[in-house]
Amino acid sequence: MKKQRWHLELAVLLVLLSFVLYAIHYAIFEDAHHIFIYTLGDIAFIPIEILVVSLVVHSALAEREKRSRLQKLNMVIGTFFSEVGIQLLSYLADYDPHADEIRKDLQMKARQTGSDFGSLTTTLACYEHSVDIHKIDLKVLREMLMKKRDFLLRLLENPNMLEHETFTDLLWAVFHLAEELSYRKNIDELPMSDKEHLGGDIKRAYSAVTCQWISYLRHLESSYPYLYSLALRTNPFDREASAIVK
Repeated sequence: MKKQRWHLELAVLLVLLSFVLYAIHYAIFEDAHHIFIYTLGDIAFIPIEILVVSLVVHSALAEREKRSRLQKLNMVIGTFFSEVGIQLLSYLADYDPHADEIRKDLQMKARQTGSDFGSLTTTLACYEHSVDIHKIDLKVLREMLMKKRDFLLRLLENPNMLEHETFTDLLWAVFHLAEELSYRKNIDELPMSDKEHLGGDIKRAYSAVTCQWISYLRHLESSYPYLYSLALRTNPFDREASAIVK
């Protein structure tokens, strides 16, 4: 309320100041015709000024602010992959019976073009992510995710996540998988129907993390080449990947 009153007082003061200056001008030159001509000209320019400020300047500032928010979101996404994503992808890919179909495509080069990443996105969209629910160790997966449960919760509580719908869906998929596994106390005794249900949850998280990983790599390649280099050397789909530079 005080802020609105301050704005109103300032507006009244500026209008009064304008009248005072016009009065001084008339007192000195006694030329009302000149005052009215320039006043009308200034008023006529107001719509154009509003157009420039509201559409052009405002749009430029909004775009700049949006890029700044996305930059911060990409930092959060990078933290996710450092803490959870790369380890999760590496583990699930080892139990993906068809992973060899995409491993070669995901052996990315040091220099990737936009079309290269576009092709990878198309390839992954057509790929049927899956895991062999008979072989995967659900206890290891549960332990892996439960260690990061608080970290995932903090990410979900971040209001900036609403700016990135795809990443928010990814977080919910991974967090839901962690929750499902946390309720299974005797994983070794689960019926096949429940394992198949968990397999669907794993598939959803696996697909979401893989697609977001490609999008994140695209950002790194264009903005942070040194981080992109590390990401290539720790590629979860490369069985011979090593952070050690050879």
